[in-house]
Amino acid sequence: MNKRIYLDYAATTPVDSKVFQAMKPYFMEKYGNPMSVHGFGQESLEAMDKARTQVAEFLNCSPSEVIFTSGATESNNLVVKGVIRSYYSKFPTNYKSGTNIQITNKKFVIPHIITTRFEHHCVLDACKRMENDKLAEITYLTVSKDGVIRVEDVKKAIRPNTILISMMYVNNEIGTVQPIAEIGKLIKKYYPRLIFHTDATQGANYFDCDVNNLGVDLLSMSAHKIYGPKGIGMLYVKTNTPIRRVQDGGDQEYKMRSGTHNVPGIVGLGKAVSMISEQRPKNKEILKLRDYLIKRVLDEVSHSHLNGSKAKRSPNNANFRFDDVEGEGLVLSLDMEGIAASTGSACSSGALEPSHVLLSLGLKPEQAHGSLRLTLGKYTTKKDVDTAIGKLKEIIKRLRKISGGVMKEFN
Repeated sequence: MNKRIYLDYAATTPVDSKVFQAMKPYFMEKYGNPMSVHGFGQESLEAMDKARTQVAEFLNCSPSEVIFTSGATESNNLVVKGVIRSYYSKFPTNYKSGTNIQITNKKFVIPHIITTRFEHHCVLDACKRMENDKLAEITYLTVSKDGVIRVEDVKKAIRPNTILISMMYVNNEIGTVQPIAEIGKLIKKYYPRLIFHTDATQGANYFDCDVNNLGVDLLSMSAHKIYGPKGIGMLYVKTNTPIRRVQDGGDQEYKMRSGTHNVPGIVGLGKAVSMISEQRPKNKEILKLRDYLIKRVLDEVSHSHLNGSKAKRSPNNANFRFDDVEGEGLVLSLDMEGIAASTGSACSSGALEPSHVLLSLGLKPEQAHGSLRLTLGKYTTKKDVDTAIGKLKEIIKRLRKISGGVMKEFN
């Protein structure tokens, strides 16, 4: 069998060998619980403190502002639900029941959250939960056709009762980069009371994540998108940000996130984060290869389109749609040729519904169904891309012939 080609780095990345080596001792040799006061525990605590410092240096924040979680999904849920819980803690309510809230305080107003229509499902679903339980009002901003949020739309959406704005840094499906720093400046200048959160999961490898430059109060990240292990992530929480924990139990993570620490994972996250800066020069090569991929596909495959802005886009992302081609069939056919790709978010790969991200751009359901996401990484070669393009062209011709689609393909 020919070499398998992996073009789904936005779904997950392989663990770097240096990261794996850093983690290994904390599985069998240094296995103490960092909450224990004896030597075994303190050994793990020391490793965890090092990782926290590594993350803090990357974000340019204090180590005490770094909260370890199981990943960006948990971090994002903590943001939405934790901020709402903190807001309601100021008033005598039966918040915990989630329904039939009765508040007699005349100063109370239902809080308002601003997010976008093409956020990751963990943010959207958490917001919808707050909305359905009548705990918050939500504004879902419409994105432009190129997949970029307009700052003026954010400003227009702000109300007197707005308490939280949550927007992803880089879209996980189409790779478009959002003007987070520009929005951060707007908020801090005119609306300093607002809490600003960004999910930087897809942006950490490629863009500035200095929380001061971005102007954010909260920032989420996952290790498995930066050549670290799965099942570990973090949330930056700026000092004095009004947020409460949503997971009860012990007092781990400054009482913000209960549960025994995943020490090997935390060590892996720290190591992976510490390696990002040394890998940044590789990003120029990834960008060049990505542009080569986009040009060849658009030039050589008829009725092909790029989803989202090319200019304001992550260096590793190419998201196409092909007329008269079903995306799931395309992905499965590529997989049979040993090429890994996706139609969108890995979290939604089993769903038959068209991508909510592509629909938010104004595409029709049948157009969204014909999408293909190819994402590159530091191990991707030009030969990999050339092979993938060749197979892609063959498969599209075959699928269109079967479906009786665009016949110009055969002229």
